[in-house]
Amino acid sequence: MNNQTMWWKKAKIYELYIDKFAGTLNGLTEKLDYFTALGVDCLHLLPHYPSPMVDDGYDVSDYRNVRPELGTLDGFTHFLAEAHRRGIRVIVDLVLNHVSSQHPWFAEARASRNNPKRDFFLWDERGERLKDSVNAFPDFKPSNWIRNKATKDHYYATFYPEQPDLNWDNPEVLHEMLATVDFWIAHGIDGFRLDAAAHLVKREDTNSKGLPETHAVLKKIRAHLGEAHPEVILLAEVHQEVPLAKTYFGDGDECHLVYHFPLTEQFWLALKRNDHALVDTMVSDSFAIPANCQWATFLRNHDELSLSTLLAKERAELNDFLDPEHRYPFKKGAASSVRVSTVFGGDQERIAEAFRLLYGTKGAPVMYYGDEIGMKNLPVAPQVSDTRRYVRGKFDWKEAERQMNDPYSLWNQVAEIIKSGRGG
Repeated sequence: MNNQTMWWKKAKIYELYIDKFAGTLNGLTEKLDYFTALGVDCLHLLPHYPSPMVDDGYDVSDYRNVRPELGTLDGFTHFLAEAHRRGIRVIVDLVLNHVSSQHPWFAEARASRNNPKRDFFLWDERGERLKDSVNAFPDFKPSNWIRNKATKDHYYATFYPEQPDLNWDNPEVLHEMLATVDFWIAHGIDGFRLDAAAHLVKREDTNSKGLPETHAVLKKIRAHLGEAHPEVILLAEVHQEVPLAKTYFGDGDECHLVYHFPLTEQFWLALKRNDHALVDTMVSDSFAIPANCQWATFLRNHDELSLSTLLAKERAELNDFLDPEHRYPFKKGAASSVRVSTVFGGDQERIAEAFRLLYGTKGAPVMYYGDEIGMKNLPVAPQVSDTRRYVRGKFDWKEAERQMNDPYSLWNQVAEIIKSGRGG
């Protein structure tokens, strides 16, 4: 592959869970022609690793294998070969910030204060350090410090309590992660989505987000790809204001792609206010980036619609628009977990308008699975505390097949928008 093509600059990405979209890797392989018909040329597979599934796979218990219910490593390699035969590239998640509490590293580390794996994680006697650091999941825990009974102290977890953060000040952590990168490249993947990329290194008296030491780690991972794998890309998940988000491109020596969360917020403000000039302004203000880099643009993903870079008044305005009855709140009501069709009550023209806006804007656009057929949120259930699960339902293949055979359907409208979109 010629790196000069910089395929990621014009990629049309489709984000999916293997099990919820196709059941298994074999099932996904059988569905590959669907993506060609839709007009996408890159898949982002949400976590496929062995996991207790506390956080839908982002709690990884083995970085170098496939979750048994999805298939096998051989099946994964076969899927990649078939995708590549069709000109479809594949990105997988690389969860750098944390592991599952059931990962062997942590099982060892939590057992004894003298264990060699102890320094793979962050510990505190009383759980009082790093008080200014971000608590990403305030809905589920009051503090990032979680009591460990065996050693009578506390470990650090930015997200779920069952997701202990890795200690990136320990060079062995980088060594293990680079070995993981090499493992998946050897199996044929085309890129890594770097989950929670801003949170890696923690420091006292900071919010531990986007620190210079974190950027140094990302540059090392990029350098490791180097001349041997220049076509393999890094996509950073970072939700910060534009000037800070742009720093994850470095000087073209850090991440190839960065999610443009501030643009997503302007997409939704523009749709709510019927003022697309908001999008034009954001594009004008933010697309001066290194020539070998690109923004990943999107309306939705597998998480909540976070609005953190907006003013409080704008955030309230959008939350009322996205979820008027506040049925799907997240982060203490500061955000909403809603699908595109749920926002628009299934109105096909409004949904199509949203996708025309996305695919008519510069960038590498990302489609979240099911939005092209108007899938809505799952029904509200009293036992669900993490509202993001409402946007993670099973793909409706019966509905998809019906719409593919109807020339006036949303699916056909969206496919035409994708194939004619400007992007790039």
